[in-house]
Amino acid sequence: MLDRFIGANNTARKRLLVLIVSLVTIWLVFQVSTGGLFFTPRNFYNLAVQSSVVAVLTIGMVIVIATKNIDLSVGSLLGLVGMVVAVLQIRILPPDVWWNTPVTILVALVLGALLGLWQGFLVAYFKIPSFVVTLSGLLIFRGISTEVARGETVSPFLDSYRIFGGGAKGSIGETWSWIVAAILIAAIAFGLLRTLVAKSENKRFRVISMIAAVMIVLFITSMFNAYDMPRTDFGHGMPSTVLILLSVGIIASFVVARTPIGKHIFAVGQDIEAARLVGVPTRLVVLKVFAAMGVLCAIGAVISTARLNAGTANLGTLLELNVIAAAVIGGASLNGGRGSVLGGIIGAIIIQSLDTGLVLMSVTSSQRQILIGFVLLAAVWLDIVTVKSK
Repeated sequence: MLDRFIGANNTARKRLLVLIVSLVTIWLVFQVSTGGLFFTPRNFYNLAVQSSVVAVLTIGMVIVIATKNIDLSVGSLLGLVGMVVAVLQIRILPPDVWWNTPVTILVALVLGALLGLWQGFLVAYFKIPSFVVTLSGLLIFRGISTEVARGETVSPFLDSYRIFGGGAKGSIGETWSWIVAAILIAAIAFGLLRTLVAKSENKRFRVISMIAAVMIVLFITSMFNAYDMPRTDFGHGMPSTVLILLSVGIIASFVVARTPIGKHIFAVGQDIEAARLVGVPTRLVVLKVFAAMGVLCAIGAVISTARLNAGTANLGTLLELNVIAAAVIGGASLNGGRGSVLGGIIGAIIIQSLDTGLVLMSVTSSQRQILIGFVLLAAVWLDIVTVKSK
């Protein structure tokens, strides 16, 4: 499972190492450029919350791209689900019943899955290119969202729903944060023990990676706990959005590494005709991948609306650009057949770190878009060079 999570070959491991070094370099550059504002507990907490939505969607995008498809509709799909959720919880369901929030989230997940299935069906069974299908979805979902919103902002959400947004009501506190950190460190230590016992290649790389992972967990947890709640000496602790991201990442890596669908995804991306000839249900694989992307968009919608405490017509606008950029930066090949869950998550953090750091430097929105665009071009060029060098 660890191999699939980080990539099973030397090229993938080297790319992961480059990503980590790049991320740390970006953080250090912004720490100096902002006069020490980047490495503050408040900024790290906000960075984690803001990165979570992009990272959750990037996990799905990595899987979609691995099948040699693309999904341009993720931002609009997230916006539509978010608006439906807002209208359902605030205007339709009674606010004083315990089942309001669970039903709202369930409806979001089902709606996301159905919209993903619809797009996947068009791609898999009608043979319409995913670029065209999801570009149409981008327009359709955004238009429906605007119609549902009627130009209004729908708010506020219940407190029981807002805990999923990672804001003031969406953190687990210092004690539970250290408990979660201890569980993560124990899992890393178990993996390190297996590495030391097993006769495997690249043992040194694995050991160094796991030690670095432990240090990162301790550093980030301490930063979360150092961010005090308003007018108290108690730290926020880990935001709920990070727990959601960890859960999604673990489930996705398990599916990719330990189930037949995981092998089928990469087989379809490498050569769909060859995969079909050896018995892979190629159309069903594509259908499942787009359904999963829809569910992840729904999760992103829950996080986004809970964080904003509102549903708006422009929720998720242009989010697909950051998600695709994060997936490509994280190692997903637009030629299909390659990608890793962890690489996608790190790619999302890199994208959000660039955006957050540039904001702290008072760089305008248009200038930030220009820079991220050049970063995407560089990532695609690197992918092309890597493929040609093999």
